[in-house]
Amino acid sequence: MLPETSTPLLQMEWWVLLFHYWPVFVSAFAMAIVVTPIMRFTARATGIVDRPDEARKIHTKPIAYLGGVGVLIAVLSGIIVSYTLPQPSFIQPFPLVVILGMFAIGLTGLADDVKEYFDPWWKIAGQFIAAAAMAQQGVGTRVAEGFLRRVLHIPSSVCDYPLISPIDGLLADPITVTYITGILIIAAFILGACNAANLIDGLDGLLSGVVAITCIGFIAITLIVLKSFTVADLENIQAHLPLNTALSNRGEGITLLGANLVLSVSLLGAVLGFLIYNFNPASIFLGDAGSLLLGYLCIVMALMLGEKGETFIVVAGLIVFALPILDTLLAILRRKLAGKAMSEPDSNHIHHILKRKFKSVKKTVFALYGVSSLFCLLGVLLVLAHTTRIVGAWLIYLIAIMIFGGISFVALKAARKHEEAHG
Repeated sequence: MLPETSTPLLQMEWWVLLFHYWPVFVSAFAMAIVVTPIMRFTARATGIVDRPDEARKIHTKPIAYLGGVGVLIAVLSGIIVSYTLPQPSFIQPFPLVVILGMFAIGLTGLADDVKEYFDPWWKIAGQFIAAAAMAQQGVGTRVAEGFLRRVLHIPSSVCDYPLISPIDGLLADPITVTYITGILIIAAFILGACNAANLIDGLDGLLSGVVAITCIGFIAITLIVLKSFTVADLENIQAHLPLNTALSNRGEGITLLGANLVLSVSLLGAVLGFLIYNFNPASIFLGDAGSLLLGYLCIVMALMLGEKGETFIVVAGLIVFALPILDTLLAILRRKLAGKAMSEPDSNHIHHILKRKFKSVKKTVFALYGVSSLFCLLGVLLVLAHTTRIVGAWLIYLIAIMIFGGISFVALKAARKHEEAHG
C-alpha cells in the first residue's frame, strides 16, 4: 500500500537502484560486441558500404555500414532483459510503443543504407509513425501540457477544450488542444533529434561517444527525479493518463522513470560495445539506420522525463543532448545566410572546423567529447538546482546560453572564413 504522505516513494540509495539494472547494461554491451562484427561481415559481403567522397568524407577505402542494426539488436536485448527484473510497483515496464518506434525508424534508415537512391520521405514517414505511437500512449504528451500551462500560462479551459468528442468503441479520450499540441511537439522533437544525430555523425566514434555521454547524463537526471518522486507525483501522473492507455497492459506501474533508466543503461551498453569497432580508425559505421535510431532514443529519454509536466526537466534533457542540436541549428543558419538549400551538404559542421584546426580525428573527437560532457554536466546541475535549491537555476541557464552562444559565434566565424578562402 502506498504511503499517505508526500515523502519519496523510493526507499533505497541511488547507487543500489542503478546497480539493480546491471544485467541490462551487460546484455546490451555483450550483444553489441558479438553482433557488430557479424554486421560488418554481412555489409562487406553484400556491398553495403560507405565509399570515399573527396568533398566531405575522410576515409580512403569503403567502410561497412549496418552498425546501426547491431546497436538496435543490442538495445533490444537490454530491454528484453529488463522485463525479467523485479521493480517497485509504481514503476511501469518498458513501453512497447518505444520499441515500435525503434523498428519504424531503424528499418527506414536501413533501407536508405541499402538503397542508394531511397526516397527521404520514407524516413520522415518512419519518424512520424514513431511520434504517433508515442502520443497515442501518452508518452511525451505531458510535455505539451507543461508548456501550455506553465510557460504560456494558457488556462485549463482552453487546454482541455475538446476539439473531437469521444467515440464509443473507437476513441476513449477527447481530442483536446493539449493533445494536438503534444503530437506536434513530439513529432518536431523526433524529426529534429533524428536529423541532428545524422548530421553530427561525420567522424569515427563521434556520434556513438556523444550518445554514451548523453546516456550518462540521462541516467543521473532520472535518478535525481526518481529519488524525489512522491505519492503526489504519482497521483498527478495517473490523473492525466489517457483513457485508451490500458493500465492492465502496464501492470501496476505508472511512472516512466524506470523505463528511462532501462533505455539509458541499455543504450549506454550498446554504444560502448559498438564504439570498440567504430572509434578511429573505424571498421564499421552506424549508417542512417544507426544515426537516426540514436537521435530517436535520445529524444525519447528527454520526453519521458516530462511525464510530470515539469518543463525544466525536459529542458535539462535537451541541454544534455545540446551538441547535436547546436550543430544542426548552426547548419540551418549557415545555409540560410549563404543562400543555400537546407538539404545541401557542406564541410563546415563543428567537427569539420575542429578537424581542420587539430589535423587529427582523435583530437577532434575527444574535444567534442569534452564539449558534450560540459553540456551533460549543465543539464544535471539544472535538475539539481530545481530540486535542491542549492544554486539558482537562472545561473545554470545563463552559463548554458553563454557557452551555446560562444560556440555558435566561433563556429560561424570559422565557417565564413573557410568559405571565403575557398571561393
